[in-house]
Amino acid sequence: MPDCTGRKRIALVLCAGIVLLFHAACVAQTIQPIIVEYTAKADGKFEVTNGTLTPMAVVLEPKSFSIASNGRATYRPLDPGIHLDLSSMSFRLEPQQSYYIFYKASAETLPAWFTIYAVFSPIQKEQGVRLRVMLPHTVYLYQKRSVPKEAIHIEQAEFDPGRNLVICDVENTSASLIRAQEARAVGGKESSEADGFPLLPRSERHLEIPWNQTGPPSYLLLRFPHFDIKEPLKVKSQ
Repeated sequence: MPDCTGRKRIALVLCAGIVLLFHAACVAQTIQPIIVEYTAKADGKFEVTNGTLTPMAVVLEPKSFSIASNGRATYRPLDPGIHLDLSSMSFRLEPQQSYYIFYKASAETLPAWFTIYAVFSPIQKEQGVRLRVMLPHTVYLYQKRSVPKEAIHIEQAEFDPGRNLVICDVENTSASLIRAQEARAVGGKESSEADGFPLLPRSERHLEIPWNQTGPPSYLLLRFPHFDIKEPLKVKSQ
């Protein structure tokens, strides 16, 4: 029988194998596009692909969600005020096969947003580890009127040299939805960029942008669809 060291090595090999298998499964399945935006109503489609060598069962799970100030989403059953018509709710994907889902969506109250999860499960007779991969297609339904610049407030915009972070809180005081297309800290000819993000109605977003440039940043630039906001940065006292 193997000794304790041998058992540990076997366990590590098994764990590594499971991790690699999970990574391969995540890479092999795809959904495109990930995020789409419409005004008032949606008439769209998305593509799911099974890039593995194993047949997959795919089930679609529509979800509503909320976003906390740190950017983390909390999901729940689809809100009753959102009306979604999908061309299919479940289907089988053969190896290397792609499939299009068509849908129409509307909401009793705008703006509205939701995610359609495509849940992949391998079709296999053998018992063992069954990996489920969930990939999102997120839909935003915008109101017809755009959000004015005066509705966006920036607070506590500062550079923390101890942590090399640009920090600020962004608030949307309106009852409408808007997306920040870009968030960029700038200092001289140097800059550091963060991904864009949605600002839900009457919500806040806490931003932290890493800054590893040679000099300190001087201002924060937020780009929205119809306007930009340029906010000077204070240096946080140590």
